[in-house]
Formats: sequence, structure tokens, C-alpha cells
Amino acid sequence: MISMNLKKMRKVHRLTQEQVAERIGVSRQAVAKWESGETVPDIQNCIALAEMYGVALDDLVHYSDDKEGIRPKGKHIFGMVKVGERGQIVIPKKAREVFDIRPGSSLLVLGDEAQGGIAIMKSEDLLQFANEIFQAQTHEEDHE
Repeated sequence: MISMNLKKMRKVHRLTQEQVAERIGVSRQAVAKWESGETVPDIQNCIALAEMYGVALDDLVHYSDDKEGIRPKGKHIFGMVKVGERGQIVIPKKAREVFDIRPGSSLLVLGDEAQGGIAIMKSEDLLQFANEIFQAQTHEEDHE
């Protein structure tokens, strides 16, 4: 399984075996042997490969075509939802769990017409981010 995943991820990222080898500090022959299934990378190289491809180590090692797919780490597809008559949607349970959204949570809805998309984020996360920016700016002004 890992051999197929390594080859697939290298092709998705449009890299040669030589480029992969150079980036993680091994020979091109080692990468070729991993992709052919002749050998497998050690744990340090697996970690380096997962980081380079931006995927979870478990997905790189265990993914098979009957699963949902190797996704970038921290990226999710929670499924489809239908919009009700008054514009309401039900946020999928897994999304609520991952982002700790509970009854009474305040959510900020953002939109980008050019991208044709809507984003939802917890309002307290935006407030925390804004506060961090304000504190960084204040700290910078104090040291001028």
C-alpha cells in the first residue's frame, strides 16, 4: 500500500524520483525501491515524506483506494448538506466534533463572490485572532 501511495503522491506533486530523493536526503534508487515495493522507507523517512506531501503519516502508510482518499493534513470533506426553506443548514456531526461546535456557538459566515464560496468559522476564533494582531501591533509600537 505505501508503495502505491508514495508513487501517487509524487505524481500529484509533479516531482521526479530524483527531486523527492534530494528533498529528503536519500538516493534516487531508494525512492525507486520504495515505489516498487522492493523496500519500505524507515519511520524517519516516512515522517519526512508525509511532511513534504502535507499529509497525515497514517494516510500515507495506510490509505487504499477503497477509502475516501489521501487529503492534505487538516483538510476535511464532511459531505453534502441541503439548504432549508429559510436558509438553514445542518452542520454534519463530524464537523461539529472536529471544530467543537455546540448548541449556542456563535458562527461567523464569510463569502467570496469571486470564488463562489462561503466559509463558516467560530466567532471566538476570529476575535482571538484579532486580539493577537492587536497585541502584536501594540508590542511593536512599544519597542519603537
